[in-house]
Amino acid sequence: MDAARALNAAQDERPWGTLSDLPGHPMMWVLILTEVVTFGLLFMTFAVAGAVHHDVFAAGRAQLDPMLGGVNTLVLITSGWLAALAVETRSVGRRGTARLQLAGAMALGLVFIIIKLAEYIAKAQAGIGLETDTFFTLYFLLTGFHLMHVLLGIVILAAVGLSDSPENLKTGTAFWHMVDLVWVVMYPLVYLVG
Repeated sequence: MDAARALNAAQDERPWGTLSDLPGHPMMWVLILTEVVTFGLLFMTFAVAGAVHHDVFAAGRAQLDPMLGGVNTLVLITSGWLAALAVETRSVGRRGTARLQLAGAMALGLVFIIIKLAEYIAKAQAGIGLETDTFFTLYFLLTGFHLMHVLLGIVILAAVGLSDSPENLKTGTAFWHMVDLVWVVMYPLVYLVG
C-alpha cells in the first residue's frame, strides 16, 4: 500500500511526465512540439519540391537576397540571446534589466519583420507573387507562416514581460527559441541550398 501511495505522490508532483522537467509551462512544450512537426513537414515538402523542380528552385533562389536572409538570421539569433539573458537576469532578481532585455528581443523581432516585409515588397514590385511558380508559392507560404510566428512570439514576450515571473519568462522564451531555431533551419534551405 505504501508503494502505491508513493507512486501516486510522484505522479502528482510530475503531472506532465518528462515535460515537467523542461523549463517553462509544459503546455507550451506541447505547442512547440506541434509547431516543430508542422515546420518539419513544410521543410520536407519544400525539399522534395526542390528536388523535383530543381531548375525552377534554382531560378527562384537566384532572385532572393541571401544577404538580407543572413542579416535576419543574425537579428533573430541576437534576439534569442537577449531573451535568454532576460531569463537569467530575472532569476537573480534584476527585474528592470530583464524587462529591458525582453524589450530588446522584441525590438529585434520587429526588425526581422521589417526586413522580411521589405523583401516581400521588392518581390511584389518585381511582379513576383504566390502564383509565380512552385518555388515562390512555397517561399511565401513557408516564410509567411514563420513571420506569423515571429509576430506571435513578440506578443508572447510582451505578455510574459508584463507578468514576469521566472516561470513565465521561461515559458515565453521557449517559444521564442523555437521561432529562432526554425529560421536557422529555414534560411539555408530556402536561400542557399541548391
